Amino acid sequence: MKTLLLILLAQLCSASLVPEKEKDPEYWRRQAQETLRAALRLQRLNQNVAKNLILFLGDGMGVSTVTAARILKGQLQNHKGEESLLEMEKFPYVALAKTYNTNAQVPDSAGTATAYLCGVKANEGTVGVSAGVTRDRCNTTRGQEVTSILRWAKDGGKAVGIVTTTRVTHATPSAAYAHSANRDWYSDGEMPPDALEGGCKDIARQLVENIPDIEVILGGGRKYMFPKNASDVEYPHEDKHRGTRLDRRDLVQAWHDAKPPGKVAKYVWHRRDLLALNLSRVDFLLGLFEPGDMVYELDRNNETDPSLTEMVAVAIRMLQKNPRGFFLLVEGGRIDHGHHEGKAKQALHEAVELDRAIGLATRLTSPQDTLSVVTADHSHVFTFGGYTPRGNPIFGLAPMQSDVDRKPFTSILYGNGPGYKIVAGERENVSAVDFAHANYQAQSAVPLRQETHGGEDVAVFARGPMAHLLHGVHEQNYIPHAMAYAACIGSNRAHCNAASRPAAATSILLPFLALLFLLC
Repeated sequence: MKTLLLILLAQLCSASLVPEKEKDPEYWRRQAQETLRAALRLQRLNQNVAKNLILFLGDGMGVSTVTAARILKGQLQNHKGEESLLEMEKFPYVALAKTYNTNAQVPDSAGTATAYLCGVKANEGTVGVSAGVTRDRCNTTRGQEVTSILRWAKDGGKAVGIVTTTRVTHATPSAAYAHSANRDWYSDGEMPPDALEGGCKDIARQLVENIPDIEVILGGGRKYMFPKNASDVEYPHEDKHRGTRLDRRDLVQAWHDAKPPGKVAKYVWHRRDLLALNLSRVDFLLGLFEPGDMVYELDRNNETDPSLTEMVAVAIRMLQKNPRGFFLLVEGGRIDHGHHEGKAKQALHEAVELDRAIGLATRLTSPQDTLSVVTADHSHVFTFGGYTPRGNPIFGLAPMQSDVDRKPFTSILYGNGPGYKIVAGERENVSAVDFAHANYQAQSAVPLRQETHGGEDVAVFARGPMAHLLHGVHEQNYIPHAMAYAACIGSNRAHCNAASRPAAATSILLPFLALLFLLC
């Protein structure tokens, strides 16, 4: 009798999980027909020249992270979640990118950044250089430097910008402007003596010197710009936030001094000052809002630190002043950090914030002249499962216990990482801890101090001119080549002039063809 009651109760609960409209077959048929009509409209390809390019990079945002972020976004809006759509998922073209480095099956963020920014696959741990460079070997760098799509855009007369939630010298942004045998050489204080003696430059110095006319740089990383032991403006009494530079240079001042006479360059470190700027009177903008990486979105001080969305809004408005268009790199960099720490809640909220920034950017631009691409550098060993019912809280428990140790488990789990915990010789009982806490470390199969990247392909979402060029399974280094082709920058420019000639010729011939038709 008890078993029968449990079965009836489960059936009743299951029925209540289904929204009433979804019980009608016509709901699904109408939805499919609307999708079909939208797909048919895509047969008319947008072959405009892309005036503007925006590359959104979710660091560590694998497909499982995208799906979980979609559910979280819906649940934050008081929906069940599964039926929701991220802003990136509204982009009409989707591809997959193979993320391996030249020397690594499962990649790191530096080699991948070189691929999707410079168009060349590279070794793990190196940025802005070819696979001829060995990590840590300064003397292998010379002659192996490769340029990025940011440089191609700048050379094409466009304004350029970088926005990140990490330090601006981190792996992703640094590949846009730097060439380094080690991604961790943020300042000369992190470089070994042989690299300094070999003439290699730290990444912060390269930010200021390599492409001094980057119009917008927003993120974290103040301490790498100031002399060693210099107090931080925001945290003057905390030693860990002091400057790190051995050369005693003030690179913020050097950044300012490198600007042409008559141009206005503004440095800000506080959200208030950023949002108060009259952008029409600013030519160059540097914003460094934390000594290191920016704070997780869930923990962010809303008064002192801008959100990623706020930084993107400022960047686009700044860059739109250039009549020849712009290139903007936007990184949601702390998705990766959340996963490494096993803190899925932090990671997924970072992903939702990146998606919020994507939504804002689509409203500030037009798909007629702006190619927007969203992708990731790599995935993580992050998953969710356990036969959870519809609408199950994404950070909640699976509806069953393990049939081995008879303990509950969360839907979200990691293949490895710091969440591996043994209590009294057994797997920790998650019902005894606050598994919904922002800093809860989800259980993992293998104990590691830091969770690792995953090696599977990542998604590429595209919208705007020539977005259809991103259409199948690609090598990751193909991405900037397709974007450059769309914008007529870099090495693929011959088609830009040639494309207009057939159309012009046709327009001239049409009246003669019409006359010939009438005479015949």
